This record gives sequence, structure tokens and C-alpha cells, in this order.
Amino acid sequence: MPDLRWEDGVPVSTEFDDPYYSRVDGLSETRHVFLDGNDLPARWQGRDHFHIAELGFGTGLNFCAAWQAWEKSGATGQLTFTSFELHPLNSEAIREALALWPKLRNYADRLTSAWKQGGGMMTFGSVTLNVITGDARQTLPNWTEKADAWFLDGFAPSRNPEMWEEDLLQAVARASKPGASFATYTVAGFVRRGLESAGFEIKKRSGFGRKREMLTGYLNICDSSVDSV
Repeated sequence: MPDLRWEDGVPVSTEFDDPYYSRVDGLSETRHVFLDGNDLPARWQGRDHFHIAELGFGTGLNFCAAWQAWEKSGATGQLTFTSFELHPLNSEAIREALALWPKLRNYADRLTSAWKQGGGMMTFGSVTLNVITGDARQTLPNWTEKADAWFLDGFAPSRNPEMWEEDLLQAVARASKPGASFATYTVAGFVRRGLESAGFEIKKRSGFGRKREMLTGYLNICDSSVDSV
């Protein structure tokens, strides 16, 4: 369990001195950056299975928002959500962090009731969550599945550069299906260059709140710099 301080109900990592989500409205940020940025839920329609992968589970806000959107979309397939997290919160901290959004209460309650501190698989009807604990630089290269969409949501690159290293972004590409998408709130130059080097086509779009821009993109299946994708 990482050390936290709470600022107006928002958990802040004392190690990175960075909030787990936007102080303005974390749920709206998640929907703008990660759902809209990956063109979800439109891409779910007609799919038997869709796989979202994420760097940084944090409070579970992104998962709960995706889960809610999945159910509201009327999707009839299966959603798998895999998240790589080094320092998972405990269920009490997750519940407190998600309490800011009463509309997510049902999802937060179900998540925290099933929460396993050491990570692992949790199933909620048509939605499966797999939290893989450990350093993503070690766990992701050994992951054998492939994602349709990525939520790149580590702490700010200036405060946690290890989560945005080029080798890790190469591993993201190798763990992606052809044409897989990504979205992230950051436009840091070394992150953009790392994603491009990994074979992703990059596009800037309007960011959330005070952030003028964010990055989205998709894996270019014709890029020879990425193998085994």
C-alpha cells in the first residue's frame, strides 16, 4: 500500500507528489482521455470480445468508468480489462477515492468487495478484471495476451519517468493487436517519440481541463520497427 495524502477527497501519492486523478473532475477526465481517446464505446459494438490494457490501475477509476460505459452501451460480448500496477491500493482507499462519484457507487462497491490486494482475476458478469502487480517493465514483457486498446495512465512523466521508458512502450506495442489504439493525457516529447519509435501513429487532440493537448493513436501494422505484433 503506497503512502497517500488526501486533498479535498483526492488521493495524492507522496512518493511522486502527484494526484491519482484530476482535481477538477477525475471521472470526466477519464471519459475524455481514455474512453473518447480510444473511440469507446463505439468500437465495442458487434465485438464478441474486447480487451483493454492499462499501465497504472491506481484507484480503479478508469476500470469503473469503462465498466459502466460497457454496460450502458448494451454490448453483448465480453470485456477484459488488464491493468499493470506496482503499488496497489487497499480496498478502503479505493472505496474512499471513488466516493466522489455517487453514480459509480455500484461499481465501486462491487470492485472493492471482490478486491484482492495481491492482484489477480476478478469477474463481474461479462466483464473480467485482471490486475497484474509488480514493475510493468518486468511483468508486461512476459504477458502473453494482446490488447485492442491501451490506457497509458502512469504518474506524470516528469515525476515517474520509468513508467514511460521507450523499452516499456516497445513492450506495449508487442502486446497490442494490429491496429490497436492508445490514449494518454501527456504530450511529453520523450513519450511521443517513444510511442512513434514503437510503431504508433500519433495524433494530438484537445486535452482535459487545463491540459491543452493529449495524445491518441493506433499501432501502424506496416511499421517494420515493431515485431511480433
